[in-house]
Amino acid sequence: MTTRSVIRSVGSYLPSNIVTNEELSKTVDTTDEWIQERTGIKQRHVAADGETTSDLAIAAGRQALERAGIKGEDIDLFVVATATPDHTFPATAAKVQAAFGRRGVPSFDVQAVCSGFVYGLSVVDNFIRCGQVKSALFIGAETFSRILDWEDRSTCVLFGDGAGAVTLTAEEGEGTIADRGVLSTHLHSDGSQHDLLYVDGGASSTQTTGHVRMEGREVFRHAVVNLADTVKEALAANDITIDDVDWLVPHQANKRILDSTAKKLRIPNDKVIVTVDRHANTSAASIPLALAAGVDDGRIKPGHMVLMEAMGGGFTWGSALARM
Repeated sequence: MTTRSVIRSVGSYLPSNIVTNEELSKTVDTTDEWIQERTGIKQRHVAADGETTSDLAIAAGRQALERAGIKGEDIDLFVVATATPDHTFPATAAKVQAAFGRRGVPSFDVQAVCSGFVYGLSVVDNFIRCGQVKSALFIGAETFSRILDWEDRSTCVLFGDGAGAVTLTAEEGEGTIADRGVLSTHLHSDGSQHDLLYVDGGASSTQTTGHVRMEGREVFRHAVVNLADTVKEALAANDITIDDVDWLVPHQANKRILDSTAKKLRIPNDKVIVTVDRHANTSAASIPLALAAGVDDGRIKPGHMVLMEAMGGGFTWGSALARM
């Protein structure tokens, strides 16, 4: 028998404030047509004044727990993937833990930018498989609007705020790909590419939060290659083909990247969950938001095999294969 980390439920939260492309065009040199043609984005959600990453995370986590029928006091581990924490410290996950009244159990953040959900899922999966915990609440949450230069049209049109959550519990399986749960995770990074996608601030460098800076064309080029490679890695590790995958749930960075990766993998577009048009790039929150959308509208069903992949600043990238 093999212990698996089974995704019991999903939850999501998007701030009520929606900023459309047309609204952005009134303050920055851009148009709805230009944004949609290059990114596929139609709108993004922006956190209200005083609304923090932990607020978004708690809302998404509460929905995930309710759907799983699990109380916060029964969770053994709280992890938040985020690049936009409430504070330098303590971890945003500590606020989440406190909100659910689970004093004493471990809580911490994972920072791998847009790859944060895949990285965090790998960490949580290892805690569960090793027997250290029986249940976990794992959340990807971001308030990326707080680190955007709203005069830079090459970045400010791309990102939004939101949170997505999953509950995971330990279950015994046969150790085959027929098992429910996380089947494998695959993580990579390349710090030599730092200057292609980064934030120009930090506690020890500038003592400021800073803003997102990106070389879009270079990021696009690396993304398509790295994402396709890590998907193939997951397929090979489980001795399956892309035809065996029910759904590809990618990081929602840019519709052109999603389309190019799908084409490179030869996976039909109707097997790819796409939500970037609705909430833009929400970094570590984008995969769980897309996962929740697929579950909520009935496309992703129990037993379906889901392949998740992401790439973010660092560079970081990775994939995870799970049976729902």
